[in-house]
Amino acid sequence: MVPAVLRRHLRAAALALLVGVGAAGAVPQGDVGTRGLEPAIEPARGGQCVADPAFMRRNHGKLLKHQRDDTVHLGLRTGPYSLKACIGCHASRTTGSVAAARTDFCQGCHAYAAVQIDCFECHASKPQTLGSAQP
Repeated sequence: MVPAVLRRHLRAAALALLVGVGAAGAVPQGDVGTRGLEPAIEPARGGQCVADPAFMRRNHGKLLKHQRDDTVHLGLRTGPYSLKACIGCHASRTTGSVAAARTDFCQGCHAYAAVQIDCFECHASKPQTLGSAQP
């Protein structure tokens, strides 16, 4: 049997450990928004997004999958929801990418939401410059 004094000390130590682990896992660069801590991302380069930010946060995965299907099956590589268009507008001014650093647009939100991002294992995370057109 564990004495009451020792149990209290063990509980206090466990609580301190949990609080410390929780603080270490927080996104330190984030801003406090209406829902609490928000991801730290650079603003987009362009003006108005193709859709309302709340809509895009919730539906961008579906839109990109639909665009992927149009590209693969119909050969349509343009459109407002193309990955190329997103990268062109949302690439960081610092890294030139959407996925190179934790504050880059895609990487920042995906890290915040604890969602693995695998788009850029195949696709470029930097916009194509005018001088580097592919053959």
